[in-house]
Formats: sequence, structure tokens, C-alpha cells
Amino acid sequence: MFNVRKVEPRFGWYMAGFVDGEGSFNVSFRPRKDYPVPWKVSLCMNISQRDRVILALFKKHLECGTMRQRKDGVWYYEVNNLKSIQENVIPFFNRFGFLSAKKKRDFSKFKEIANLMREGRHLRPEGIKEILTIRSQMNDGGKRKYSDEEILKKLENPQRPYAEPSQEG
Repeated sequence: MFNVRKVEPRFGWYMAGFVDGEGSFNVSFRPRKDYPVPWKVSLCMNISQRDRVILALFKKHLECGTMRQRKDGVWYYEVNNLKSIQENVIPFFNRFGFLSAKKKRDFSKFKEIANLMREGRHLRPEGIKEILTIRSQMNDGGKRKYSDEEILKKLENPQRPYAEPSQEG
């Protein structure tokens, strides 16, 4: 089990500074037919870099996540497992915070959404709407595969009735 107190401060502060400049906290929506609502909400913390060694530090010290390489040689480190985000990523960045106002804001919103998801609210239309409102305040808009309007339209006019929510996902 991850223990943020075991992370050496010199690595923790270095990694937080690196994410402050090069990392991102994202919320994505993917269409799903096997979910209680027509969208699966996913959280992701990621960093891309040509230097694999730096990203390997994150994998080692956060004790979670995956690394992969694109065809152009750029490496990605990402954590998109909700449990790992809640138990590893959030405690890490709560301890080793950010200096920039933008990253502090994005991380704060990311935590809000993680809490909603922990409560299972992402499995109900009202929760999806809450998440969209919070997400709109992150990453200065950012590129989105699906617009808020597309998400809301499909949410209000699903192709099928909603399934009963479970606590999975």
C-alpha cells in the first residue's frame, strides 16, 4: 500500500515541480452502452516527455500508473485508475503541492471530481452535469473529443433506459 510519507522530500518536490510545468489533470467522457448513464467518466493524470528516465521516477515513487511510447519517440506516464488516483496521486500532490495558481486550481477541481466519483455520483445524470460544470473550470477549456453539449444531449436523450447504478467504474 502506498505511503506518501515514505517518499523522500527531494524526489517529491522535484516531481511536483515537474508536474506543475509539464503535467496535466484531465477528465474525459467516453460513450458506453453498458453503463448506468450513456457516458463513462475517467480521470487521468499524465505527463509526456522524451526522457523516459524522468517518467520512470513517477512510476517508481507513486507506485502506480503506466508508461508507453508514441511512434514519434515521446514517452507518456499516466495514471487513470480511480483507486490509484484516490490512494496514490491525490495524497502525493496534497503533500507536495504546486506553486502555480493554474495547477493548484486544476488539481483542486480534479479532487472534487474524484470525490464525486467515490460517492458514485458519476453514475447518475445529475452527477454527470456536476462533473461537466467542474471540468469547464479546468485546463482553460482544453481540447475535448466530446463537447458539453454533445454529452448533455446524449444524457437527456439516451438510446436506451438507464441501468441501475452499481459502485463499479
